[in-house]
Order: sequence, then C-alpha cells, then structure tokens
Amino acid sequence: MQVDVVILGAGAAGLFCAGEAVRRGRSVLVIEHNAAPGEKIRISGGGRCNFTNLNCSAERFLSQNPRFALSALGRFGPADFLARVEASGIAWHEKTGGQLFCDGPATQIIAMLLRGMAGAALWTGTSFAEVVKEDHGFAVQTSRRPVRAGRVVVATGGKSIPKMGASDAGYRIAAGFGLPLVPMRPALVPLTFAEQELAWMKPLAGTALPSARLSHRVNKRRQSFDDAVLFTHRGLSGPAVLQISSYWREGDMIVLDMSAGAGTAARLRELRATRGRQAVATALSTILPERLARHLAERAGFSGNLADVPNAGLERLDRLVHALELRPVGSEGYRTAEVTLGGVATEALDPRSFEARNVPGLHFIGEVVDVTGWLGGYNFQWAWSSGWAAGQAV
Repeated sequence: MQVDVVILGAGAAGLFCAGEAVRRGRSVLVIEHNAAPGEKIRISGGGRCNFTNLNCSAERFLSQNPRFALSALGRFGPADFLARVEASGIAWHEKTGGQLFCDGPATQIIAMLLRGMAGAALWTGTSFAEVVKEDHGFAVQTSRRPVRAGRVVVATGGKSIPKMGASDAGYRIAAGFGLPLVPMRPALVPLTFAEQELAWMKPLAGTALPSARLSHRVNKRRQSFDDAVLFTHRGLSGPAVLQISSYWREGDMIVLDMSAGAGTAARLRELRATRGRQAVATALSTILPERLARHLAERAGFSGNLADVPNAGLERLDRLVHALELRPVGSEGYRTAEVTLGGVATEALDPRSFEARNVPGLHFIGEVVDVTGWLGGYNFQWAWSSGWAAGQAV
C-alpha cells in the first residue's frame, strides 16, 4: 500500500493531524493498535473531555525548552480549536481556570475528529513492527501488510495509563533514528508516602481539602497550586497534587497549606474568646474536616479546651495547618498518571513542522514529544496545536 502520509497513533494528536493533511489533499493512513480510536479522549474529563484551556501560555508547559511550544500554540490556539467545536455543533461550558468541557459525552470530540479526516484510511487493531527509511520515503511493517509513505508522523502518545494501550513505541522509533530522548517519568499523578506518614494519612482516606495550596521549591523559586487535595490510602491525590507531581522529584519536600487564605491562628483566638470551653479539635473543625482536625489537635498535643491553649500553641497549630512539610517517596506511576513527562527532545525537531532535523519526512507530535502541560486541558491543546502544525507540513 502506498500513501502520502502514515500516522502512527489515532489519539488526539494523530486524528487531528490526519484531518489537516486530508484538507491539504494528501492521501493518509492512520494506524492504531487499539480496537477503537481516541480512547484517552473518550475517558477524559470524567467522560466530558476537557478539550482545551483558554489560558494556554508557555509557562504552563514543562519541557527542557518551554519556548518550543510557542510556535505551534501561537499558530493554532484554544480559540481556533473552540471554533472547530462550535462549528460541529458541540455544546460546551467553561469551568474554573479557563477549562472548557463538552456539555455532552467526550465521544462527540472523537466523532468530530473522524469527520474531519473523512477520506483517510483508519486501521484499528493493527500493530506495527518497525519504520525503515528508504530512498524516497519510508516503509512501515504492520500486522496487516507493508505500507510505504513519503512521510511518517509518530503520534503514539506516552507511557501513561497502560490499560488504555499506552506503549513506548514512539520513543523506540525516535531512538532507532538517533534522536535524543529526555528521560521519561509519570506526571499528573498521585504521590505516595512511606509507612510513617501513611500511619496518620490512611485513616483520613477519602477526606478532601477543597481549598488547599501545595508548594514545591524548583530551581530556587517556589511553584504553588491552589486546588483541592484528597487523602488516599497511599498518600495524596487531587488536582493540586497532580499538578505539583510534574515538578516534584525523589527526595524533595512539598509544603501543604490545608486551608489557603484562612488565618487559622486568628480564627482560633476569636473562638477562644467566645467559646473557650470548646475542645481544640472541635474549634479546628470549623476550618478543616473533622477527622483531620482531630488528628492535628492530637499531633500538636492539645486534648483539652481551647481556653487552655496559649497564643504560642495557636501559632503552632497555624503552622501545622498552613505549612505542613511532607516528603513523598514516589508516585502511583504510569498506571494512574495522566501524561508522560519527557520524551523526544525538542532540540531534534523543527518547531514549525515537528519534523526531525536529521530525518527528513519523519515527524513527532503530541505527548511523545518533551512538552507536558498542566492539568486542565493543556495537554489536549498541545495535541491539537502540534497535530495542526505537522498537518500543514506533511
């Protein structure tokens, strides 16, 4: 089989790139080893697909060269993709922080992408063994039959959520052609703790802190996220934890403010003046969930009434609430990670076309590239932007 373009991977980036290539009159074949296209789209955003974020900017993407993302994001940004969504008649709504979700099921986005690539061939349930450079293009060995193409786009995603079919195929292709790789690790993932921390965390499993702040010092500056934190039987999860996990490294300390914006010491002084006979844990539960309030009161050594606690004791409680230092020992890994950090080094790619500098005709897009967005629609926008950019060049 001979086509102009073979795209490996029918995820967000691959499907969108296929649509752009078809628009430009190219013959396209998309190869997907899963039984259906767009599986990660289907499960994303609780089934509603957080398809972009209105606040996309370079500082919200992690990479050894964060500026690499600027070209693609600048040429095809959130407003451009939103226009496609609206043109398809898909109803949407905005949540906090510029996150855009479908009103209906995420499968609407998949259907839109498939309509956009009408005319392209899509092989699902098809694996590929290798990609070989030839004099006038590439040969791709697949489980169906060999394919030849002038250009190959690698959109195989990362290692995250292996039960959805994630693999390291894209990285192996890059390494086989001599492209450098930035070491990969799970990102946007819950953090785990050693037994001494879990001894007090496990009884709190299921307890949520809706307005927490999680901080971490990165390269002499502090990175913080204000969002919910959830205690689990293995440690911490929730949006703020997933965000900070992309920056955290083994051995690092994180700082948890359990009630960002609240002055705990001041609140407890007020209660001491008016309700001094209350138990310390009861008073603290006006700020924090009851189980957590009991734990912190015990941890600070206060089992009696609030009236018996001096100002220094209230300040100690305040530090526990607003500046609790924790040292994770790891994460839950690729099993639950939303994305993969690292990947094909951006120095090896042209930022306008995503073509490998040393392998003409070979492109890498989406999660397989060393560009990782924050939680909240940024990684989907990266898929659309990089897929669009490559689609203009293949």
